[in-house]
Amino acid sequence: MIHLDTSFLIRGLVRDSAEDRALRKWLKDGESLGMSTVAWTELLCGPLEESHLDLATRVVSQRVAFLEEDAAVSARLFNESGRRRGSLIDCMIAASALRAGEPLATGNVDDFRRFAALGLKILEA
Repeated sequence: MIHLDTSFLIRGLVRDSAEDRALRKWLKDGESLGMSTVAWTELLCGPLEESHLDLATRVVSQRVAFLEEDAAVSARLFNESGRRRGSLIDCMIAASALRAGEPLATGNVDDFRRFAALGLKILEA
């Protein structure tokens, strides 16, 4: 499965964007696409058109629960990466992908690059 960051999915909802093309290729290739429930929550905060929510629901086949162990890893990532304001949700999204051992597709590579040393594989369009 490929985990999607909120930014990637939002951009993927724009027809003919690089992210849209990547999503279409992955789906054609039979890849399973998922998001952590944290990223899904971020998406639902919008603004989001109803038609985009319908499409996102069809594209993202799995919403991956945020577990207690993810909370511990998120806190470690947050503390070890300088406790940067506004970065806790990124730490939570990264923790879910790390636990699953699956890559994270993001439109904001710089927000997640610092977790690559911990094993996070980052995909971009």
